[in-house]
Amino acid sequence: MAGIINSVIDLSHHQETVDFEQIAASGIVGVIHKAMQGVTFKDSKYAERKQPALDAGLLWGAYHFGDASDPVAQADAFLDVVKPDEKTLIVLDFELNTTKATGPAGQSMTLDGARVFVNRINQKVNRFPGLYGGIFLKKKLGSQLDPVLANCWLWIAQYTETAAPTIPKNWSRWTMWQYTDGKAGSKPHTVSGVGACDRDRFNGDLAALKKLWGVAADESNGTDDGAADSASNGG
Repeated sequence: MAGIINSVIDLSHHQETVDFEQIAASGIVGVIHKAMQGVTFKDSKYAERKQPALDAGLLWGAYHFGDASDPVAQADAFLDVVKPDEKTLIVLDFELNTTKATGPAGQSMTLDGARVFVNRINQKVNRFPGLYGGIFLKKKLGSQLDPVLANCWLWIAQYTETAAPTIPKNWSRWTMWQYTDGKAGSKPHTVSGVGACDRDRFNGDLAALKKLWGVAADESNGTDDGAADSASNGG
């Protein structure tokens, strides 16, 4: 598809074994890794994987799975774990919470909670995070326009064979599209160095992806043209 590259994956501790050198060699450009869930849960693989990914020449990002706990406390805990610099992509994962935890940790984040969370992130680091969501986000937003959440770039989850995802009215375009969870959705489902995993298309070229990530085009390893060719091949 013209203007779209298949060059990002997202990971968590559920992917037990990863080889970032192989991942980079397969054409993947960026990795977004789970860092936190709620106020207290830290992904056990986040800290140890960051530097190896950067050493392999990959762009690094972090996402926070929101629950019904205090959203300010969640945002502060996320930033404390991630300590993002300008080249760390940050995202709020807004989806149905199916964990078996009791109390707020076992409940889903509300739209009000998401608004407070992203505003707190912006207050602390002077930029809004991306917002990840799928069916749950679409149902909660419906056709309403939300000026706070509209400040976030949209990362939509939809595992279909369609040429483009269906997005909430609140956004005019999607920025990233998680098109597979490694099982459902269109192929490819796998990446060398990790196997089946969440894969994400970016709505733009490599230069635009780097701009979103806060990385200048000339800071990447190799030439942009070569990396773009590799990325567009889908790994």
